[in-house]
Amino acid sequence: MFAIDPMSQQPVYEQLVDEVERFVLLGILKSGSALPSVRSLSVSLSVNPNTIQKAYSELTSRGVVFSVPGKGCFVSSDAAVLIGKARRVRLKDLKEIAEELFLAGVPKKELIDVISTVYKSEEDAQ
Repeated sequence: MFAIDPMSQQPVYEQLVDEVERFVLLGILKSGSALPSVRSLSVSLSVNPNTIQKAYSELTSRGVVFSVPGKGCFVSSDAAVLIGKARRVRLKDLKEIAEELFLAGVPKKELIDVISTVYKSEEDAQ
């Protein structure tokens, strides 16, 4: 289910956090869904258990998951909302990219077409 790229410059725990958040947003992981145990995920990904635990701790601090002692980690009921709010911060990055593209002479229509394509493919997937 989860995939990491050991050759990526992004730390493994961040890749795992991104994967969980992506799965929540896609509806693959729903509210109350259990995440794989640290041990089983460590074995399946060939990653140190401490790395998995670090990712789960980060997800817990963000409110995306909660831990039940002896039972594991579960997706929180408001995970998608919290992730969405956190991702809205990236609109500033999009604005900066749009400004750079404008200065480079990329037509407005081309940028809008790219964004429209992303939204259309997501709408088709639903």
